[in-house]
Amino acid sequence: MITVAGPDDRRGVLEALVAAFVKDPALRNVFPDDDTYPRYAEAFFGACFDKRVGHRSIWTIQGGAATAIWEPPGVTHAGGALESVLPADVVERVRAYDEAVHAALPSEPFWYLGVLGTHPDHTGRRWAQAVMHAGLDRAAADGLPAVLETSNPANVDFYRRAGWQVTGEIETPLPTWIMQR
Repeated sequence: MITVAGPDDRRGVLEALVAAFVKDPALRNVFPDDDTYPRYAEAFFGACFDKRVGHRSIWTIQGGAATAIWEPPGVTHAGGALESVLPADVVERVRAYDEAVHAALPSEPFWYLGVLGTHPDHTGRRWAQAVMHAGLDRAAADGLPAVLETSNPANVDFYRRAGWQVTGEIETPLPTWIMQR
């Protein structure tokens, strides 16, 4: 059953996302060290969760086993959340990736799928599709497109099968595809 995540879901969501993204090109670009990856990825996903949970734009199954973290249009965030928990060099890598992606995003309003992940113990159940579609339904109800980015080439085909189209590409700091539906 799909639910809108609340503060009590935070721990389950973070545990699942840290496990789901352990081999993701973007996360490993910004958190390359195996020893610090779990701690840094948890801080990163925690900041993503905390920024969006109040907007009721995080959909999950089984307390975080699969999660889609969406950002509604027009939402802005004060900086500083990661600076207090991550070293400066890591924050700089996160910022460089974020700035490159945001420069390639559309200027008109859209719903942004910032994170979609399933804990490895639960893959193959189509739960990621289900939580993704909850956000797509919200975007459609608002009459707005949905946008995402992925640096994982395998994800491009996953999203294409779900109706997304590549609308742009960035090369640095690593190859990344911008997709829209």
